Amino acid sequence: MYGGFILKHPFKTFCRSKPLLCRFPFSRWGVPAPCAGRGPDDKRARALYYAAMSIHTPTKALPVWSLSLGCPKNRVDSERLLGSLGLPVKSVSQMGRARLVFINTCGFIAPAVRESVRAVLDAVNRLARCKNKPLLAVAGCMVGRYGAEELARELPEVDLWLPTGDLADWPAMLARALNLPEGAGSGGRLLSTGPSYAWLKIGEGCRHNCAFCTIPSIRGGLRSEPMPGLLAEARGLLEQGVRELVLVAQDVTAWGGDLAGKKSLLHLLEGLLGLDGLAWLRLLYLYPSGVTPELLRFMKESGGPLLPYLDIPLQHAHPEVLARMGRPFAGDPRRVLDRVRDALPEAAVRTTFIVGYPGESEAHFDSLCRFVEESRFQNLGVFAYQAEEGTKAAELPDQVPEESKERRRATLMEIQAGISESLLAERVGQRLPVLVDAPHPEWPGLHSGRVWFQAPEVDGMTYVSGPGVAPGALVECDIVENTEYDLTALA
Repeated sequence: MYGGFILKHPFKTFCRSKPLLCRFPFSRWGVPAPCAGRGPDDKRARALYYAAMSIHTPTKALPVWSLSLGCPKNRVDSERLLGSLGLPVKSVSQMGRARLVFINTCGFIAPAVRESVRAVLDAVNRLARCKNKPLLAVAGCMVGRYGAEELARELPEVDLWLPTGDLADWPAMLARALNLPEGAGSGGRLLSTGPSYAWLKIGEGCRHNCAFCTIPSIRGGLRSEPMPGLLAEARGLLEQGVRELVLVAQDVTAWGGDLAGKKSLLHLLEGLLGLDGLAWLRLLYLYPSGVTPELLRFMKESGGPLLPYLDIPLQHAHPEVLARMGRPFAGDPRRVLDRVRDALPEAAVRTTFIVGYPGESEAHFDSLCRFVEESRFQNLGVFAYQAEEGTKAAELPDQVPEESKERRRATLMEIQAGISESLLAERVGQRLPVLVDAPHPEWPGLHSGRVWFQAPEVDGMTYVSGPGVAPGALVECDIVENTEYDLTALA
């Protein structure tokens, strides 16, 4: 676990056991330097997994090693790019066997930047030993934050930089760099999550100006994906056998406000709910002020695939801290929670909090702890505040010491662990549908899956076995056991 999130990203792994080489300019990110002695085909970093159902690998398939760091929105960008090259893609586990090494970076906070820098430097070091060097392409938020020109000066070994501002042009830029045949660069998507779920990114950028956030400066303002394209993409995912669609954006509730005719999220939900094959539809990243009575009424009346699961990042509970953050509901964040539970008593609410924000006193933190104890969130993430260059919050007085931030994070997660264990214990003895994600890597017959109040990759999981259990299956199961964050079920 990190920051309250259970990190199960298969694509979010890289070598932590050996120091990695770094040019002097990168020392500002605290990245150590590499040791020699490993060949170009070692397996220290694991490539992005490609679902077998979604790829065809004839002789002329393009061999690709890919790593997608950060959030699900980044992952969708990677899937769209690699599905838009005009020819089939074959995933390879060793860089030396690839024609393309593609790294999609994260630049949201300093630890994510350091992780991205390590991944790029690791690839540079390994590819330097290859006889036939693949094309090394680096994309994503780190490139958008620091600029392709600056990064290219410091890392000339990278063949192609793909800034976030040129997202729509990534396929064509990569196709040219690879000298792909005429007609490459057409739209598509290479699914990487297996048959159970897929992310559907419905917008880019953000219209809000939270004092701590770098996203508007990296990704720009709100740009909603047009509805016809989203429905076509969703239909294509469902035709591949996907059972659950998870809507993601920086603020899902803002979708459509910038489109002609001022569409609302309800229009998009209506269209998605009409698609054949959809078992579950889940909403992540709901800005508190966007959780309106109209949205909640729609969720209540729709039923069916639209899950009563709401991910509402409140960030704090004390009005003084929220005001310094520039967040809505600064007077009382309980209002949005009460609104949800009045309309949907059975709803599962996930949220995230930032502790150690500039000016957060012990009294502010105690207030937050009481709020969490009283609210009993189904799932909760906690992050220790990071002062990010270029944000308003980084210039605020009364910065909190690092040890205090970490102590507060650990304290709040300890409170949530007890709440989570108690809520999950209430599920033991119930019979619930389990969406099966993947086989367990070590225990034959055991699979990982999720019940409706567990979102992929960020919440706990359900370990399941029995007849009919296979990736992509939605199986009625008896819940027989729980831990702090996970369930065990028998089909």
